[in-house]
Amino acid sequence: MKKATLLLLLFCISISSFGQNLPKGFVYLKDVDHTIQSEMRYISHNNFIGKPIDGYQKATIIVSKPAAIALKKVQQKLMQFNLSLKVFDAYRPQQAVDHFVRWAKRLNDTLMKQYYYPKVPKNQLFKLGYIASKSGHTRGSTVDLTIVDVTTGKELDMGSPYDFFGNTSHVIYKKLTEKQRANRLLLRSLMLSNGFNPYENEWWHFTLKNEPFPSTYFNFPIN
Repeated sequence: MKKATLLLLLFCISISSFGQNLPKGFVYLKDVDHTIQSEMRYISHNNFIGKPIDGYQKATIIVSKPAAIALKKVQQKLMQFNLSLKVFDAYRPQQAVDHFVRWAKRLNDTLMKQYYYPKVPKNQLFKLGYIASKSGHTRGSTVDLTIVDVTTGKELDMGSPYDFFGNTSHVIYKKLTEKQRANRLLLRSLMLSNGFNPYENEWWHFTLKNEPFPSTYFNFPIN
C-alpha cells in the first residue's frame, strides 16, 4: 500500500472514531469523564416538540472544556455514593434554538402538550420565558442534567420531569415532598460548589460561572 493511501485511510478511521473536529475550547464529555450518563432527547422524538431537533446528528454530549472538568468533579463526588450525573443537553447549536422558535410560532402544533406543557398555553411560551431566540446552551457552558441511582438506573425524584414547562419545575416550588426537595438541593449544592450558577425556573439547568465564551453563540452541529 502506498504511503499516501495509508495516511488517507488512517485519517478516515480517525474521523469515524473520534467524531468531528471541534472548535478550540470544546470537548466531548465522554473524553473527560466516560462514567457520566446521558440521554439526548433532542435527537429523538421524546422532547417537547415531538421530533428530532435541527443540529442534533449524534447522541453525544459536547461542552466547553472548563465545564467538562467541573462536571467531572461533581461526578467524582456522586460516585462515592453510587450516584451519577445524567446529562440531557449541553452545547446546543443556534440552528436548534431557531427550530424551537419556529415551532413556538406554529400554535396548532401541540403534539406533546399533554406531556411537557399541559397547563401552559402555547401562545404564552415566549412571554413566560420557556422559549427564546438566544440560549446559554449555545455558548457551550450550560448543561441540563439530573442525578441517577447507579444501582437501579433510575433518576432521583425531582418533583417534575426534565423540560417540563410549569411552576413545578421552579427550584423553589412550594408543593415538593421532603424527598424531592432534598434531591433538588443535592444537585443544586454540588453544582454551586463546583462553579455553576442555577436557573431558578428550571431545576435541571446550570451555567458555568466563568464560562469561556460569554458572548459567542455557536452553530456547529452535534455529530
